[in-house]
Amino acid sequence: MASLNIYSLVLLVVVTVALAPMAAVAGDPDILTDFVAPPALGGPVNITGDYFTFTGFRATVPAPPAPTAFAISKASMAEFPALNGQSVSYARLTFPAGTVNPTHTHPRASELLLVIDGALSVGFIDTTGKLYTKDLVAGDMFVFPKGLVHYQSNQGPNLAVALSGFGSASAGTVSVPVTVFGTGIDDVVLAKSFKTDVATVQKLKAALTPPKKN
Repeated sequence: MASLNIYSLVLLVVVTVALAPMAAVAGDPDILTDFVAPPALGGPVNITGDYFTFTGFRATVPAPPAPTAFAISKASMAEFPALNGQSVSYARLTFPAGTVNPTHTHPRASELLLVIDGALSVGFIDTTGKLYTKDLVAGDMFVFPKGLVHYQSNQGPNLAVALSGFGSASAGTVSVPVTVFGTGIDDVVLAKSFKTDVATVQKLKAALTPPKKN
């Protein structure tokens, strides 16, 4: 019996060690070079400091006229190719009074939000269904764990601005309202899922379905 227990313990250790690398690559994969050079640039020999510079936020400094709706400016791998393989990205979020960044998730990264102007009410829901909320002011930070549904809201009378850092060069964003009501899921399925009627579902779909591209 003792030998069986020892065998079981050794087997558990082996399995744990074997699975550890799988957990490590759950986010962005590691790269085997200092950085990823686009083939179009002909390799590192042709790259200068310009490649590692992103100027897309210049238009926000000093702050431009406040938008009328929630707005986001991103510096992810799509906008800033030098982030490829670096497991980091950034976003600037602007919240006019009374606006909200609707419930959403980032499937590939956690988010660290810093309020730099105004105030925000934020929250996320864990996998047990518990809601965590906090009212933030300028200088406060809040972390949204990877993959969990979360939101930010400006409930005050003044403009609010925040910066968010992500632990991925391409964190991804899945909008809960648009994903549920704007992607063609059957009306009856949604009506039963939300314990409502088809007419209500159709109203929500009309408001949230993205317009067709010409």
